Amino acid sequence: MTVDGRAVARLRRLRRSMTLLYAATSAVCLITLAFIAATIDGRSRADSVDAQVAGHAEALSRAVWMDQGILHLDPLSEDELAGASAVTAVLQRPGGGQVQVRWVRSAGAALPSAAGLDLLWTSTVREQDTFLTTMAGRDGRRTRWAAAPVWDADDIGAVVLTAADLAPEKKSHETLVRWLVVGCTGLVLASAAAGHLLSGRSMRPALQELGRQEQFLAEAAHELRAPLATVRLMMEDGRASPARAPAAMAEAVRLVDHMGRLVSGLLTRARIQTGTGQLVLTPLRLDQLVEQAVEELPHIAGQVVVHTTPTIVRGDPDLLAQAVRNLVENALRHGATQSTLPVEVDVASGTVTVRDHGPGIAPAERERIFDSRVTCGREGNGLGLGLGLGLGLAIVRWVAELHGGTADATTAPGGGALVRLSLPEHQPGPSHHHVSSSRHDPLDRLPT
Repeated sequence: MTVDGRAVARLRRLRRSMTLLYAATSAVCLITLAFIAATIDGRSRADSVDAQVAGHAEALSRAVWMDQGILHLDPLSEDELAGASAVTAVLQRPGGGQVQVRWVRSAGAALPSAAGLDLLWTSTVREQDTFLTTMAGRDGRRTRWAAAPVWDADDIGAVVLTAADLAPEKKSHETLVRWLVVGCTGLVLASAAAGHLLSGRSMRPALQELGRQEQFLAEAAHELRAPLATVRLMMEDGRASPARAPAAMAEAVRLVDHMGRLVSGLLTRARIQTGTGQLVLTPLRLDQLVEQAVEELPHIAGQVVVHTTPTIVRGDPDLLAQAVRNLVENALRHGATQSTLPVEVDVASGTVTVRDHGPGIAPAERERIFDSRVTCGREGNGLGLGLGLGLGLAIVRWVAELHGGTADATTAPGGGALVRLSLPEHQPGPSHHHVSSSRHDPLDRLPT
């Protein structure tokens, strides 16, 4: 089965576009979620640090006190919170002069510069409450500072400083961001792969429909080419010889009717394959159907011999007639042209057997000849396969399987090819008096 290359290329471009769109949509959603997660994590860590450092400062500011302007720092030496911060210090500004450090304990960080200490004092006095800010110490490390006031009556007599090192939290946040980036990248790639797979699966029905369309067109050309050529010859013969015109016209009308049945069969098959139609099986006389199908083949006088035994099967008359014609035409094309003996058609017990006297079929090729992707071309003493479409026998097998039967090929005794179409034989019950044949619309009575 072949498919139009341009249509396939368009479908492939559409598949790539769908994959890119799926991946881009996933990427936008994941990046947005990652940004939200990183922002929330950053704010959460900042709030946690602020709560910790402010809580330490406020607790220590309540541990010290002032009495008539005298600052009592003794409790700080015994308070564990004083060593829980990166830096703990107490500031005073006697007489409104320069800010002085009255007590300090460091766990690795350094106090800010004099200007920074002055800023912490001034801001605390202005806010009249705990003040939070971020600034670098004398060692250059960025630190989160909390300044809590120590009251002397109605005035702020001192300020307790506590600090938290931001480096561990920053490192932990950066690690989370890296994992988010890696995770999002992996998920985007996974979503792109999933999108490519899903788009491929969604394209598969379209490709199958294109394939069926191409096969239908090829089968239509295969089935109609010979009748159309014969009609043309008949019309030219009638035009060249007025005496033969009536016979030529009658033959042309017969061939047109034949092509009408071919078209009906092709349309029936196309509808069944696409699911828009259903196969209707009716009891029919297979022997009479075969006789009529062979009679409709043009220019076969003396080339085909038919032997029949009455047999009834359930099937579609048009499709079965198409299969029989393909069997006989295949035998004529590959056997009768290389032998003076006629093609033999035998019908019995639901089986149509067609034998030619050509070169036969190589054992390795007896299944491949039913493949629609190969062309049968007999060479030497066997069957060789070439490129193209071998639709005749592919149609035979399809019709056989559709009717619950089989189609197979073998080498006939004494040489030549033997191809069989086997269908389940229908056994009519007591109430079955009529069966369909290919004749009379196509109805016929079985002899009683």
